[in-house]
Amino acid sequence: MKDSNSPKVVLITGASSGIGKAIAEFLQSKDFIVYGTSRNPEGRKTSFPLVALDVTRPESVRSAVQHVIEEAGKIDVLVNNAGIGITGPLEETPDEEIKKAFDTNYFGPVSVIKEVLPGMRRNKGGLIINITSIAGYMGLPYRGIYSASKGALELTTEAFRMELKPFNIKMTNIAPGDFATNIAAGRYHAPVVKGSPYEQAYGNTLKLMDKHVDEGKNPHVMAEAVYKVINTPNPKVHYKVGEPLQKFSVALKRILPDKLYERLLLKHYKL
Repeated sequence: MKDSNSPKVVLITGASSGIGKAIAEFLQSKDFIVYGTSRNPEGRKTSFPLVALDVTRPESVRSAVQHVIEEAGKIDVLVNNAGIGITGPLEETPDEEIKKAFDTNYFGPVSVIKEVLPGMRRNKGGLIINITSIAGYMGLPYRGIYSASKGALELTTEAFRMELKPFNIKMTNIAPGDFATNIAAGRYHAPVVKGSPYEQAYGNTLKLMDKHVDEGKNPHVMAEAVYKVINTPNPKVHYKVGEPLQKFSVALKRILPDKLYERLLLKHYKL
């Protein structure tokens, strides 16, 4: 980067609430120059500037990134946090909602990455942190599309890291477990259909998922994790932040036979 003594400029997508806002406020308190983004920033009260950005619209991505570079001169760190939740039986989830989830959780972040890379290359360095999910490590019942979209970003990061190595641009994933945010209110819920073969199982699982979010960790924990990664010279490929059992579930998937792990998930979700 051009001047190692100048404050780092951080762009955080989806920063009007929840984890994104917590990260932005924490980094600002540590003297970073922080820009957040929101699809609708009007009327949002934040201590940092909010730029209009819809990750599903390439022209919006281009405009937001150019605005930050014109105003701050550079982007040192991108935190790809914007995302949406989606739940439902795979058979009953509308195709348009599946595409919308992938547009926001996968294609959108990749679009933002592509837009910031030329500037980072000019500055001879940068860091991109993709906020994924522990759910991206396993196919979860009634959250299969969410798992798939976050898992796709995890794998793409692995490939990106190797391609960007010659340019001193680092990339990593931070996968949160359940956090106490408003994601449950904002996610797409396929309706629990009366008489559906999934009615009882999906209805019960939905209540359990919402309970996990309500009892989740404070988003400040994620903010501290991001701060730590920014200050790590050579970040790891993957980080996981959440309850010990949630993090352990990823390790178990690596070592247990597939069918045994599947039985554990079925038991956990009472299916």
